[in-house]
Amino acid sequence: TELNAAVVPLAGSRKDRGHEACVPGFQVKHYQVPYNGPFQEGQALLQVEFNDCAGNENVQFEVSDHSFQVDGDLNLVPQQDVPYSSPVLFIHGLSVHADDMAQVEVTGLPVRSPHTLRNILSLGQMLPHRSKRALLVPPMIVTENQRAPFPRIIGRVISTEKSRNHNFRLTGPGADQDPKGLFTIDIHTGDVLVSRSLDREAIDSYQLDVSTTDFTGNLVEGPAILVITVIDQNDNRPIFKEMRYTGEVLEGSPTGTTVMTMKAIDADDPATDNAALRYNIVRQSPENPSSKMFYIDAERGDILTAISPVLLDRETLPTTKYELEIVAKDMAGSEVGLTGTATATITITDKNDHAPEFTHSLFEAYVNEGSTGVVVNLTVDDRDDPATGAGRAIYFIINGDPTESFEIHTNPDNNEGMLSVVKPLDHEATAFHTLLIKVQNEDPLVSYVGYGPSSTATIHVTVLDINEGPVFFPDPLTVIRMENVAVASFVASLNATDPDILQIQSIRYAVLRDPAGWLSVNPVRGTVNTSASLDRESPYVHDNKYTAVFIATDNGDPPATGTGTLVIHLEDYNDNAPYVVPSVAQVCEDARDMNVAIVEGRDKDLTPNAAPFKIELGKQPGLEKTWKVTRLNSTHSQIMLLHSLKKANYQLPLLITDSGVPPLSNSTEVKVQVCVCKRNKMHCSSMTVMFLRCLCLNCLLEGLVIFSLHSWGSALLPAAAVKNL
Repeated sequence: TELNAAVVPLAGSRKDRGHEACVPGFQVKHYQVPYNGPFQEGQALLQVEFNDCAGNENVQFEVSDHSFQVDGDLNLVPQQDVPYSSPVLFIHGLSVHADDMAQVEVTGLPVRSPHTLRNILSLGQMLPHRSKRALLVPPMIVTENQRAPFPRIIGRVISTEKSRNHNFRLTGPGADQDPKGLFTIDIHTGDVLVSRSLDREAIDSYQLDVSTTDFTGNLVEGPAILVITVIDQNDNRPIFKEMRYTGEVLEGSPTGTTVMTMKAIDADDPATDNAALRYNIVRQSPENPSSKMFYIDAERGDILTAISPVLLDRETLPTTKYELEIVAKDMAGSEVGLTGTATATITITDKNDHAPEFTHSLFEAYVNEGSTGVVVNLTVDDRDDPATGAGRAIYFIINGDPTESFEIHTNPDNNEGMLSVVKPLDHEATAFHTLLIKVQNEDPLVSYVGYGPSSTATIHVTVLDINEGPVFFPDPLTVIRMENVAVASFVASLNATDPDILQIQSIRYAVLRDPAGWLSVNPVRGTVNTSASLDRESPYVHDNKYTAVFIATDNGDPPATGTGTLVIHLEDYNDNAPYVVPSVAQVCEDARDMNVAIVEGRDKDLTPNAAPFKIELGKQPGLEKTWKVTRLNSTHSQIMLLHSLKKANYQLPLLITDSGVPPLSNSTEVKVQVCVCKRNKMHCSSMTVMFLRCLCLNCLLEGLVIFSLHSWGSALLPAAAVKNL
């Protein structure tokens, strides 16, 4: 039997590809072959259009019915005589660059019973879904991103029991459920159509139900499951998560050391070459010392070193940063693959493989004696990165500083060593110091590198002589002298020496500060004498001490000075007579009340030239008949009125004597006011005394305490005196 028609592609299945980019796979997805009798072995039924966009090398085809094959000329031919064919054949084309399917519909087949079809065509295994009767629902495929016109037939559902009053019905997601209207079915022929372009990355497959109904809508066959698979197109480029990646590798690393990993993603089907990515380095900058310093694993995206460890030397490389342009290409890297690009910046990090070395083996420094601070900066060379511990320097004094007069620190700005004097040096003691200095890095050196002789240096420090001022010893100088010594009396002998023992210099003395003007100094010998009387009671004396400051000046060029302090501890001399306070006292006129007044003796001198005081009546005759003075303690006495007197003011002469040797006495008068006392109130003449209060007999204790608080501060009468009163 001969075929009456050639291949008939379904309407709308062929693309106008004149100006389109090559899309790997079947260029025509759907074919029709008329059946006019058994197919004969070796007779071409149709020629498929397949292009993997890479020359169609090693393309393999598989037909769903193994009685057919696709030969080298892309012809579909029977491998044997085929008396009856499946109504739908599926051709799978596969190569390294393409993976696609096409559908062949065989038209004009005679109607056979389901049992006969199953036995003859072995459809039980090839067709995944059948109804209980005779619905044949083959799986269908549709390529994403198809262009108009629409709708397009993607397959046919066959009912061997189809009668004219039966209609096909399609339900489920993509038909009458969201996303609605993607697929429809011809109610008469069973042709399944796609109504618009699909996106596999949105939905990669659809599962719908196919059934037949009568004109009243009653179910006749089915439902049977229809699976529609969306075939991927290479419509997504590889995308790197970041545009720039950074990594680092230690200098001297072995060849093949992993630096970093580049990863791109492709939204296409991961089971196809559309998402099979291959990585490649397309540019390296700079290209020295090799244009291929790094290698990238094409499949994993791992960047590794490709240069020998000897050449991967940070100190000899033209730069420490290399920039790589990385391209990820899908379609397993074929020429037709889509690409994505990112940049990788690789930093060659430092390791401590160079010891620091002094730029000079000997440094010299000069410092004035007595001064401190930085005296010299030490410079070193280190080929390692100065911003890391491999390049930062640490300096040590390893010899020549037994008194710890020097310190050395690293200048963080330039890595230099700053040698400082921390304890003033003395030219006369040691005019020359020799220090041995060592430099190291913060980080330890690698095992095969050590510190050599260039990592040590010698520093000669010369201490320059300067004219130092004279020094007093002791300072301060303390002496004890009696006040009121005669003018021109010897007080002390100043002793100032010149530290510049290698020079012959003379010293002259002078008074720098003498608050009271009591002293003079011999400018050559330094002897201090009195030029006025020393007075312990002077306001310039504090805590019995008088302080004066003297200056010593040498005859150097320029002259230098030094100061010294003289402290004179003044001993007391009985040169101040005692006196009585207060000058006014009050008593009541009625002597029967035994009213008394209390007076106190005071003296500017110190014990034993002051208290105890002796207070007694003056030498006028008859005073003892009216007044009586009685001692209360070493400083206080009481005046008692012996008989009544008129209200008036009386001048009472008193004599007070201190305890000095010889003692000093002082005659004074106390104005005694005789007052009228009623109900503890005193009515006196016009004169009023603020701090004295009359003490009547019945309130003696109260008066004594109050009088003492007002007049003499904390001085209280002894208990025995109160008892006697």
